[in-house]
Parts: sequence; C-alpha cells; structure tokens
Amino acid sequence: MTHEVVARAVQASRIVDELREQILHGDRAPGSRLGQESLAAEFGASRMPIREALRALEAEGLVKIRAHSGAWVSGLDQEEFEQCYKLREVVEPMIIGESAPLLNTAQIERIAQLADLIDKTGGAKGLRSFLRLDREFHLLSYAGATYPFLTELVTRLWNTTQPYRRELVRFMPDASFQSTCAEHHLIVDALRNRDIEAAQTLVRLHIRRTRMTLGNYSEVLWAGDQDNG
Repeated sequence: MTHEVVARAVQASRIVDELREQILHGDRAPGSRLGQESLAAEFGASRMPIREALRALEAEGLVKIRAHSGAWVSGLDQEEFEQCYKLREVVEPMIIGESAPLLNTAQIERIAQLADLIDKTGGAKGLRSFLRLDREFHLLSYAGATYPFLTELVTRLWNTTQPYRRELVRFMPDASFQSTCAEHHLIVDALRNRDIEAAQTLVRLHIRRTRMTLGNYSEVLWAGDQDNG
C-alpha cells in the first residue's frame, strides 16, 4: 500500500468522524445536501476521500446517495420511521438479552451514571446533551453482546433514527420526559440484577412508547417530508 493511499484513507476516516458528529448533533439538518465540491473545500481535501467518506456514512445509515442527484443527510420519512422503529422493537430486546449477562460492573455503573445525567438534562432544554447521553446509555447497555452483525445493525438503526429522536425530544412534554427517565432507571435495575427477561421487556416497551409518541406528531413531522431525488 502506497503512502498516497494510506494518507487518503486517514483523511477519509477523519472526514467520516467529523461529518458523523455534525449529523448526529444536528449541525447538518436532515435532508440537507452534501455537495462534494463544498465538502472538499471545507475539509481541504480532494474529491476522492470525500466520496469514500460519504460511502462510509451511507453504510452507517447517516447519508443517502442517489444517482444523478448526489449525497444528502438522511431525512424524515414516514415509511422509514415505521419500519426502523418496528425493527428496533425486535432486535434491541434481542441484543440486550445477549449483552446483560456479559456486562461488567464498571459498565453497569457507567450506565447508571448516564441515567442520572440524563435526568439533569431537562429533555428539550438540554437537547444536545440528552441525545448524546441517551445514545451512550443504550449502546453501552448493548456492549456485552458478542454478535458483530447484530451490533452493526443496531448501530445503523440508531443512526437512521437519530433525526426522529431529535424531533421527539423537541416536542417532549415534561411528563413524557419523566417517563423516559424512569424507564432508564428500570433498565439499570434489570441489568444490575442480571434479569434478562425484564431488560428485554423494558427495552421493547421503551422503543414502542417512543414510536407511539412520535406518531402523535405525524402532521408536523411529515408535513415537510423531504424529497431529495
């Protein structure tokens, strides 16, 4: 492998990391275009590492690339929303069931600490912090699983559904925020007790409640459905 190829791969990896953070934090809005020329200028890179970075982000579910149209930040789509959340209701109870017996004490205590930190965000008042901590809470609770394909699938689903969670938190009333926090603490208790069945049930209901709550805002969410083609 030549020095040029290695340098390009390193540059593409850096671009992936930075764009991922921007998309997950909402700095690049759902449905916004990712022009290769503007990205090349922004990152001081040639088009090749930009293309590689966009393909990597597409594989993660954060970007959609359309022929003759270009790359776009994954947007809000009602059909995708229903499919992703129903799939999450199946695969995330599965992965926490695999993870729970194998989490170590330090991981469980970090998960408990994250639940406490989420309580303090105030939901919509601390939107960015809530989303970051909530993601870490759930993905760490799945970290004991030893099924790479399942882990990759769950991470992709989390990436794809990030815009929906952001909208949920924006609209979230205090009562719903308190319910979310209470469910987090119940999940922590189940993990501490190595109660696999309880953990699976709680995660399934947690995701379903999110899906049902977001469904209440369907008129707002889908009124501006992006058509990036």
